[in-house]
Amino acid sequence: MAELKNRLQADLTTALKAREKTRLATLRMALAAVTNEEVAGTEARELSDDEVLKVLAREVRKRKEAAEAFSGAGRAEQAQLELDEAEVLTAYLPEQLDDAEVAALVDEAFAEVTAQLGAAPGQRQMGQVMKAANAKVAGRAEGARVAAAVKAKLAG
Repeated sequence: MAELKNRLQADLTTALKAREKTRLATLRMALAAVTNEEVAGTEARELSDDEVLKVLAREVRKRKEAAEAFSGAGRAEQAQLELDEAEVLTAYLPEQLDDAEVAALVDEAFAEVTAQLGAAPGQRQMGQVMKAANAKVAGRAEGARVAAAVKAKLAG
């Protein structure tokens, strides 16, 4: 079993004993999302730690989007609950890269694609640059930030 999933389950038990309501609900939701991902598709399988991290990152993004929606609708209490859940899940994710680090990794990916093509990539090759950049970033930055950096590099 994935080490991260074991850690989530152990932390769930701890939260249950400590009666930490928000943490308990968040960890239950996260484990349910992991289980859903495991049984999705034609055949049940066990997720690796990297796949569990992707599920957790997706859940954090959902919580942040929901918080924005609740804030926009004037439901500050519900928005704060969503942000609290996102904070609990963020503790399990790797350290996020800052903008300078993302830009440096995009530059490396750009150089790799340039070497492959024999010329500087344009807007049409954005997918190739994104693929190379995402491989380097490896979940340590949101896709939207990476895409923005790639667009800026291609434009400039």
